[in-house]
Amino acid sequence: MQKRPRINNQIRVSPVQLIDENGQNIGVVPLEEAFRITQEKGLDIVEVAANVRPPVCRIIDYGKYIYQQEKKTKQQKSKQTEVKGVRLSFGIAKNDMERQARQAEKFLNQGHKVKIEIILRGREKAHPEVAREKLVEFIKLISLPTKIEQEPKKYPRGLTMVISKQ
Repeated sequence: MQKRPRINNQIRVSPVQLIDENGQNIGVVPLEEAFRITQEKGLDIVEVAANVRPPVCRIIDYGKYIYQQEKKTKQQKSKQTEVKGVRLSFGIAKNDMERQARQAEKFLNQGHKVKIEIILRGREKAHPEVAREKLVEFIKLISLPTKIEQEPKKYPRGLTMVISKQ
């Protein structure tokens, strides 16, 4: 859960470093003076940096400040790339592999990385070179230019590799 900043009467430390609504530094002022200035302007005083001495407070409309913070965090989340997964089996048919390749292309076009897994069962584990060939064949089916982020790597249940769009 995100901690909300202190506003108005919740601020206890005096003096404070004050910044006005335009981003101009007013300077270090006593807390009572800061309250007076904010009441004259009809705005709120928000503590933006509590862990410094004196604490940094800003004169701003609190609702607007919260909206800007939420917008900023939402924008940061949208820039993150996810790793999407595509699973193939050892004896996968050509048309199924083509369908999975189209799905991988869709993920790559959305800006995600794609983790390709080949699951090996029983005697299939004795032939990891065939599984590597399937991975190479799968990558050739993808029409987009791709970059290998992680080379094919063996793990207990099979092989895995990660690709991304170039």
